[in-house]
Amino acid sequence: MASHIAFDRSGLSDDILLYLYEQLVLPRQIEEKMLNLLRQGRISKWFSGIGQEAIAVGATCALRPDEFIFPMHRNLGVFTVRQVPLDRLFCQWQGKRRGFTKGRDRSFHFGTMEHHIVGMISHLGPQLSLAAGVALAHKLRREERVSLAFTGEGATSEGEFHEALNVASVWKLPVIFLIENNGYGLSTPLQEQYACKDLVDRAVGYGMRGVKIDGNNVLEVYRTISQLAEEMRRDPKPVLVECITFRMRGHEEASGTKYVPRALLEEWARKDPIENYENWLLEQGILTEEHRQRVRERNKQAVQRAVEIMFAEPDPVPDIEEELRDVYAPAPAAVPPKGPVRELRFIDAITDGLREAMRHYPQLVLMGQDIAEYGGVFKITQGFVEEFGRERVRNTPLCESAIIGIGLGLSLKGMKSMVEMQFADFVTCGFNQIVNNLAKLHWRWGQNADVVIRMPTGAGTGAGPFHSQSNEAWFTHVPGLKVVYPSTPHDAKGLLLAAFADPNPVMYFEHKALYRSLSGPVPEGFYTVEIGKARQVRLGDAVSIITYGLGVRWAEAIADELKISADIVDLRSLLPLDYEAIAASVRRTNRVLVLHEDTLFGGIGGEIAAWIGEHLFEYLDAPVMRSASLDTPVPFALSLEQHFFPVQRLRQQIQKLLAY
Repeated sequence: MASHIAFDRSGLSDDILLYLYEQLVLPRQIEEKMLNLLRQGRISKWFSGIGQEAIAVGATCALRPDEFIFPMHRNLGVFTVRQVPLDRLFCQWQGKRRGFTKGRDRSFHFGTMEHHIVGMISHLGPQLSLAAGVALAHKLRREERVSLAFTGEGATSEGEFHEALNVASVWKLPVIFLIENNGYGLSTPLQEQYACKDLVDRAVGYGMRGVKIDGNNVLEVYRTISQLAEEMRRDPKPVLVECITFRMRGHEEASGTKYVPRALLEEWARKDPIENYENWLLEQGILTEEHRQRVRERNKQAVQRAVEIMFAEPDPVPDIEEELRDVYAPAPAAVPPKGPVRELRFIDAITDGLREAMRHYPQLVLMGQDIAEYGGVFKITQGFVEEFGRERVRNTPLCESAIIGIGLGLSLKGMKSMVEMQFADFVTCGFNQIVNNLAKLHWRWGQNADVVIRMPTGAGTGAGPFHSQSNEAWFTHVPGLKVVYPSTPHDAKGLLLAAFADPNPVMYFEHKALYRSLSGPVPEGFYTVEIGKARQVRLGDAVSIITYGLGVRWAEAIADELKISADIVDLRSLLPLDYEAIAASVRRTNRVLVLHEDTLFGGIGGEIAAWIGEHLFEYLDAPVMRSASLDTPVPFALSLEQHFFPVQRLRQQIQKLLAY
């Protein structure tokens, strides 16, 4: 039978041609087995890549084994070419512990660093930034390697697509962004997804090269990616590749293909990448019928063995201790201070901590808007470019999500990074990367996310509703993150260095109103303050005030004003919380007020009050009270802002609590 695809073997040996054939056939045979099991009701779900195998196989074969690939649902060929054990793949797909996520995640939502593969999450787009981060690590280390990220035509509408391509182009990163244009986003056809003629035309807007190829022609894919990768290793810069193909089955099997015109399916069936390539090889005398049968029989047996292992594997048995333990990667012990002490402002302690971290970790990279020569809007990194260079102190475009993803990409390569939010309010633009990628990575498949995000936070400077929010409670609800919030210069430096030492993602909140208004003793040199350990500010027996951040100053001021014996606990770490310190304080005073600048409803004070009521009820002589800011956005006018704060209400609440 004649081929409907024009194959060009120029420069390719018979061995390479046959190798590509063998790699093409295996994922198809696996898929056929999965569809058969699905029809039998033995498995529940499958995302099919039938008809698209040439893209994953051709691209993966073109790269070096140690070059990272970021695949999506329909890229089974990436895993089979990289020789990921089939039994573990089948176990992964069916939620068995022998898989890569211990049954915690599904399908291709996993990575295997041994094979240099990092899988996707369901929020399409974030893997593009991760690939850019790995490419940045390659460039900084002069490794002459590329990374490759797959995406679909539907995902090119995501903001992360724009952000990742823009940063990669500005920074000239050696990353291949590969679009599998298969005609449909679930049931949405191309004309309802974008208005440009070809997606590859978008490359011009980013100042990068764009290439459009036949995604069903494995030789064209292999040759194109091989040539591009070789050029990019010598001359780092990104490229956008659009592979034209078609999705022959449903988005996933349950959705079907009734919305696809029959003629379109028939047209693309004639362009099947495996059938056409096989016929061409037979016609050329490169593949024999005997070899063809031998390959398929070998694959059939390997697939059947893997299926049998999968079905013999028991379902995972829940283990609460293990589930909780795996949320975080193990953190190092605290490092006590050794150097002499000097008086520093809060802001200078942060600068000192950053400088100490940059010296301590030679591969640490700082990223943020205007942080290089300008030194940041608060001048915290002023002079850093002169000391550490522009490669490690990087100005970024205004694209918070991509920069956080790039930080995670650096972590995949064993590097540390810090991302500065110019104001904590702007973190909303990077929320997905934080709560769905950084936070869940270690629990999902054991990979740490070594990223620190600095968050200039809080009101008191008349900056209005978009530069003054206290949004720490958004993140204390996310398992896998660590959240710290210092209130003294000593802790500002020590907690920052602890955040860098910790292999987990740390949200580091620093109150802007404390920057230049608070000074205190700070040890020189490298030391860390243990994350998860509260600070006892004062011992008292009349009332416990449990607080953090600017609340510590309010608590001290009100205790002095009312001349009460207040037991003040500075949490300084909000996730994890120091429940022992909270309990000890409650037992001392039997009266508790939880104070924070954040708004009342949904603030962390509610969680602490609930925990005290549940675990320490017998020690209470009065209800647990909360003092917080008004449940409104932060107002601009200083008079309104001061009324927004809980300070005036705090005095009355303390008196009411003492009189109860």
